[in-house]
Amino acid sequence: MTSTEVGFAIREAREARGWTLAHLAARAGCARSYLSLVETGRKPPPGDGLLRCLEGALGLEGGRLLRLAYVQRLPAELRAQEADRERKTTLARRLASLVGPGPLGASALDQAHRSGELRRLVEALGGNEASAVPIDLPVEVPLINKVAAGYPTGFTDLGYPARVADDYIRCPDLRDPDAFAARVVGESMLPDYREGDIVIFSPGRTVAGGSDCFVRLEPDHESTFKRVYFEARADGGEAIRLQPLNPAFPAKIVAREAVAGLYAAVRVMRTIG
Repeated sequence: MTSTEVGFAIREAREARGWTLAHLAARAGCARSYLSLVETGRKPPPGDGLLRCLEGALGLEGGRLLRLAYVQRLPAELRAQEADRERKTTLARRLASLVGPGPLGASALDQAHRSGELRRLVEALGGNEASAVPIDLPVEVPLINKVAAGYPTGFTDLGYPARVADDYIRCPDLRDPDAFAARVVGESMLPDYREGDIVIFSPGRTVAGGSDCFVRLEPDHESTFKRVYFEARADGGEAIRLQPLNPAFPAKIVAREAVAGLYAAVRVMRTIG
């Protein structure tokens, strides 16, 4: 059994918590004997429902066991292709960490060149076009400005065109090329968001009622950061309620036509301590 198989991942997570098979089986709602067969590879991966229960019981990242099961169920040839893609993705992320902006700057790249790591990475990622495998690299998200987590304030993108900024935030697993980030100021979105947090917004994400959004308002392109709710007006039109999370701040209701843009928050990054 290898580290890419479902049974190995379950047993590793269970043993890390010091649990017996019987304890995990009881928490996940399955038979101990069946779970033993899965862990040892004598049974194929369970169905998606039980995998989700096991993820929840073990506190694993949602979808981790499902992804492993998907690959394990593939024919051998496709499994090999998927393993190669994962290997190249890992190598490409390492290469991106060396050549992109980072806390070590050029010193990490110089060290990788002297040690031969850089050459090995480039060679490992090489190959002809027919054998190329798509590789996911972290998106560099422009950090455009500060956005008040309070009432609308003067917005400026510092005169930069779209996707351009003085600083960028590396965001793995984000696929929206138009995503941008802003640093929170103010206290109206406490406790979920604190001053200094960097929030990443995705124009490609659908905005539903209850979404936390970067809101750009007409006519002066002011901006604010609020939870938004859509409400019907008495005249048949639509209004948007800009709701702070901090109860010390009142909500503000604006006409839908006064909103120039709504961009959903998809990630928050903060410094611990």
